[in-house]
Amino acid sequence: MLLRQLYLAHFEQRTFTRALLVARQALELGILPDVIHQDAARACQALGDTEGAILHLRLAARISPPNRRPFHVWTLGSVLFLARRHADAASAFSRAARWGTMDKPLYQGHLALAQCESGIVVADLAERIERLVQVAAGQGYGRFVLGLLAAHAHRFDDARRWLEAFVRRTEAGRKVLAIALEGELALARERLEEIDRARAAWVAR
Repeated sequence: MLLRQLYLAHFEQRTFTRALLVARQALELGILPDVIHQDAARACQALGDTEGAILHLRLAARISPPNRRPFHVWTLGSVLFLARRHADAASAFSRAARWGTMDKPLYQGHLALAQCESGIVVADLAERIERLVQVAAGQGYGRFVLGLLAAHAHRFDDARRWLEAFVRRTEAGRKVLAIALEGELALARERLEEIDRARAAWVAR
């Protein structure tokens, strides 16, 4: 646990190479290895090593207890999604949704989002959005997913509201979390800039 606190301190200070080294040292102890693989994956992602992050998340999913496996697979999908590998992300989200329980609407929503980004028409998009709105996961990270889904559904006011809420909440929260979600924050801001143009184009059709 002391090593994990050291990892978090390095991560918050943005010394990601040192954070990764500490995570590797913690892995040698064999305590909660799936959780530490998650930590290592975050450090790899922050360093721009997407393949390293993917490897650690696959290991986390492989060795984790069944109740944590859906989360690890969903996190893998999130990394693949941010890397624009939407088909691979959809495959991971599909597995997470199949195994998940309480957070299933989040995993199903993220799956629909990866499909939309791939150009696939999701017939039950409105239902996926509504299910995610109704659960606790829709109030946190789910707002990122909801915002992007709403943009695909041409619900631009909802998209702006959810994405702005995600950005505000993330920036106001723990520094470690804001750093870990920098990819999502960047994409949320990018889509917020696109929403007005998309709304104008949709109205003009």
